[in-house]
Amino acid sequence: MGGVGRRGFLKALPIAGAGAALLGGCATKEGAVTDVDRVLSISLGQAESHPSYGSLVSFGERIADATDGRYGARVYANNSLGDQQETVQLVSDGAIDMAVISGTQIENSEPRFLPMNVAGVFDDIDHQNRVMLDDSIVGDLFASLEPHKRLTVLGGYTQGSRHLYTSGGPIESPDDLAGMKIRVQESEIFLRLIRNMGGVPTPMAYSEVYTGLQAGVLDGAENNEISYVTQRHYEVAKHFTMTNHLVGFDFMLANTDLLADMDETDREAVREAWKETQSEFVEIWKRETAEATQEMLDRGVIISEPDAFAPIIEETGQSILENPEDIALYDAIRALSEKEGA
Repeated sequence: MGGVGRRGFLKALPIAGAGAALLGGCATKEGAVTDVDRVLSISLGQAESHPSYGSLVSFGERIADATDGRYGARVYANNSLGDQQETVQLVSDGAIDMAVISGTQIENSEPRFLPMNVAGVFDDIDHQNRVMLDDSIVGDLFASLEPHKRLTVLGGYTQGSRHLYTSGGPIESPDDLAGMKIRVQESEIFLRLIRNMGGVPTPMAYSEVYTGLQAGVLDGAENNEISYVTQRHYEVAKHFTMTNHLVGFDFMLANTDLLADMDETDREAVREAWKETQSEFVEIWKRETAEATQEMLDRGVIISEPDAFAPIIEETGQSILENPEDIALYDAIRALSEKEGA
């Protein structure tokens, strides 16, 4: 029997999922499949132990309820449908219905998203969530991928505050970071930020970070507490430095034609279900971060909180924005913080 390519296989996923659901529904390792007419495929880079996985399963249940069983969702974790770059294209093609994609990957597709990834733009995750739910700030931006890429941004998940962790000794100043190879996402802001902080920025696939640290190809990486714990990076990098250099964001992408083909009631139900899921996730994130921090301590991770990097982080964030549109978006985000007293 002839094989099918990845795109052909993925094109069939929602149909196959719906068929399974209509036969009575089931639960699989890819996430809950509810008894609905159409099961939407959702790609996730994180592991099933990450809070975003459970949140996406809940999102599927929300849309099943809101659409009276016309739509549900199945979640595929660990980049099992393709890496981030490939997944963006597959959602654009309609081979995957939705995906959670890192902010830096979106920035690479559409530079207008750059201000969202700049160090210091968000005070904290509450400020970030207010911005992401404010159509006057993000409405046009979230629709900007629709004409040429057939991608609609529904919102997304906070990545929380990001910090450094290393396999060597503690990091207290740029001198300690000098010459150390730090894994970063492929983004100008991350490259410039780690370089200014004293390290050697080293782009690498997320799935390869553990082995990179283990083999000494990397000296460290940067991420939030939850990812550090769920990926078990504490096993190969025991020193965690609270730099708070960025409040990151993963964007929830949907195929534009998928949404357009829904009737208006279902389309709005999906959008509202996502807004509820996104806001709920902020509270989940706070709780999970506290639990992850405690687990780090229980596992002997050495946590430090130096002040030396704060001026570098602030200066780097502001220096990377050059064109008027980027600066205007940055200012609008900061103004919302000031208005709310964040």
